[in-house]
Amino acid sequence: MAIQAILFLFSGLCAQFLGGHATLPEYPSQALPLSAFFNNKAATAKGDPSSLADFDGNGNAYDSQFLPTGSWEYDGLTFALPSSWAKNDDNVLANCQVLRLQKPTFVHELHFLYAADGNGAPSVSVFSLNFADNSSQQVDLVAKNWWVLVFATPINFRRLDLLYKRPYHFEGKGKNLNATNIHEWSTSVPSESPLESITFPPSATSNRMHVFGLSITPSTTDTTNGPALAVRRARFTTRWDDIDGVRAQAVEVTLANLLPSFTMSPNTSITNTHTVELVGPGIQTVSPGVINRLVPADQARVDVFVTGSRVNGTAVVQIRDSAGIVVATSGEWKTSPLIDNWTPDADVLGMHETPAWWNAAKYGIFIHWGVYSTPAWAPPTSYAEWYDWDIRHPPNSSNPTWVHHLETYGKDVIYDDFIPDFTASKFNASAWVDLFDRAGAKYFVLVTKHLDGFALFDTGNTTNRNSVQLGPKRDLVAELLQTAKAEKPEIHRGTYYSMPEWQVLLSFSPDYAKYGFGLWPGGLAHNAFNVSPALEPYTGRLNISDYLEDLQLPQMVDLAVTYDTEIMWCDIGGPNKTLDFAATFYNHAMAQGRQVTMNDRCGFLPDFDTPEYATFGSIQTAKWESSEGIDPFSYGLNTATNASQYKNGTTIIQTLVDIVSKNGNFLLDIGPTAEGEIIAPMIENLLDAGTWLDFAGECVYDTEYWFPGSEDPNPPPGTTAPRFTTTPTTFCVVAFSQPEGGKVTVNKRLPVMAGDEIVFLRPGGPSTPLNWTVDEPTGRLVIDVSESDVRAVDYAWAFQVLYKLE
Repeated sequence: MAIQAILFLFSGLCAQFLGGHATLPEYPSQALPLSAFFNNKAATAKGDPSSLADFDGNGNAYDSQFLPTGSWEYDGLTFALPSSWAKNDDNVLANCQVLRLQKPTFVHELHFLYAADGNGAPSVSVFSLNFADNSSQQVDLVAKNWWVLVFATPINFRRLDLLYKRPYHFEGKGKNLNATNIHEWSTSVPSESPLESITFPPSATSNRMHVFGLSITPSTTDTTNGPALAVRRARFTTRWDDIDGVRAQAVEVTLANLLPSFTMSPNTSITNTHTVELVGPGIQTVSPGVINRLVPADQARVDVFVTGSRVNGTAVVQIRDSAGIVVATSGEWKTSPLIDNWTPDADVLGMHETPAWWNAAKYGIFIHWGVYSTPAWAPPTSYAEWYDWDIRHPPNSSNPTWVHHLETYGKDVIYDDFIPDFTASKFNASAWVDLFDRAGAKYFVLVTKHLDGFALFDTGNTTNRNSVQLGPKRDLVAELLQTAKAEKPEIHRGTYYSMPEWQVLLSFSPDYAKYGFGLWPGGLAHNAFNVSPALEPYTGRLNISDYLEDLQLPQMVDLAVTYDTEIMWCDIGGPNKTLDFAATFYNHAMAQGRQVTMNDRCGFLPDFDTPEYATFGSIQTAKWESSEGIDPFSYGLNTATNASQYKNGTTIIQTLVDIVSKNGNFLLDIGPTAEGEIIAPMIENLLDAGTWLDFAGECVYDTEYWFPGSEDPNPPPGTTAPRFTTTPTTFCVVAFSQPEGGKVTVNKRLPVMAGDEIVFLRPGGPSTPLNWTVDEPTGRLVIDVSESDVRAVDYAWAFQVLYKLE
């Protein structure tokens, strides 16, 4: 659709919107042509030697038969893809190319089809957006790779950021059977000036950025008739809520205001309560979504709860004003019913997603506790919970862990000799969950079995390598989860579970050898001080036939069914029975009226991504959770780390707020002692963060990311950019630098209108409304705050905008 035609549609919409019932246009997108920049061949045609491609610099390629061609639509967006693959160059390998728009255009949103050509952790690719006023802004695209090591069978993830999913790619003369991807990512575009060009990132030596398609959503600049609204998306989810005894399905509706941000005024914005509902054959809205504020260049996401949706049905989005009058209706959207029976089928299970409680929780506590808590040692930058591996890698004096073990315990002490000293003698489940509560955490995840194969729960007839038969002789998982359920039911309960048992070269579970691969070979370990013939025992092992069928799957099912875990937080992936597990997990929870979730390390079907000791530099529309230890280098307790190095209140709070502003959760880890004691410095730092959350948590819990951006792109010199979060009735500015001179300045146009109140969140309750001004034409917000209020707060300074609702 031509930009001129789009503008005409919106002009008509605005007139209808003010005068009566409007028909909302489709959310616009315009593909940007890339073929002139193609410099890499991504796809090989099966059986055609003349078509061989080299996507990643190592001779590997996609299978061309699975790639879409021509003008192609995904998630309501249009992209211009090659008319055929495997013949000519078909994608842009980034190397500082400059793509110029045909004419400068105000842009609401920019959409990428991309893949990085590595196979490890995502990397950051920085694009530069260049505007007509000679300004520019960087866009950090967190580049996910074209394949990841999951050992999956063919699946198709129903995720908005993962649109091409096939079971293999060509590698040399054969196939790599890991699933292969092309990703989609969208970002808002600052609309203070027309976009002229996009500069691609410089070339990289690894994890190179490839762009397959670009599309823009243009803004409209006609402000004469009010807000320019379009439905970005109406997505029938697998989430639900019990409303008046009825299980109602959540439909996530996203409404966009496509005017540029500099047009912001009450006349171009929604400034009072509007409700959103779904109407269609058999569809009944039992709880509408509510939008109270939608300014130019912004998007609002609401859940509309419905019953009666069906396969291949249709529904339209209706918007009512504060008087209950229908003022706008969208075109038709396809419906899909709520799943009430999860089958072990990848297409079905791939639709599962994080529940509402997880999305709202934002902050959890991770607990790494096990036999490794006895030696509790690692050199700097190493994980103490990897002690058993570290003493063997390599098994000589060049290895500080090997030297430490030899000097501290002697060559005759093996890892399993630490089991009796893992006593849990000071473990008090009530004290733990009370600490988590006072720390402000809304969920926890306990390591139930790490890579050493030692479980903290009753593993029945799968193995006796557990805390019930050995060491403490207690079911530690049951104690913690049952206590939390009884004493702190509002705190959700999760379990970490390692899919394989140990790994890398000298690896330990004899039952895993059948499934060993690469750095995860399985088999008994050689003694670190007598490498040649000496194999160490695997204490507690029972004679089983198959690791997956007789140990991994039944243990995971037990955690779901017997222990009622709400989060299955897997690690490593690899060979698995996750399809069978996930169906059991989800059905068991649904039968109890609960909703549960699973991370991206179970080998299949992730609800959320889990960067480790890393965060994203930009908003990620797919759900994610960053985990880090309170120790800067380790999850398990490391006595070699000085407590002064632990994350303090400032680091915890600012990391949490930064992650939340980008649509993530923060899972902060602690490492108790072998006796089950959480040491004082960890407690103090957790409680410091909890104190801040007691009075400022409204800017963290149950908030959303703000579509136009997570932070001020131009903070005052010498300060750290404040972060933004939002709710239907509030907007938060959280300053990371202590305000000075009685003022807080934000150099970005925010959704603040005349009549709104701004309060400072502080101990003892919010301040009285503060004075504030918006400087035009820049849109700069200046808030006045007293020095005494500022000095009363540590770590971060939260200012909450309370919308005036007419």
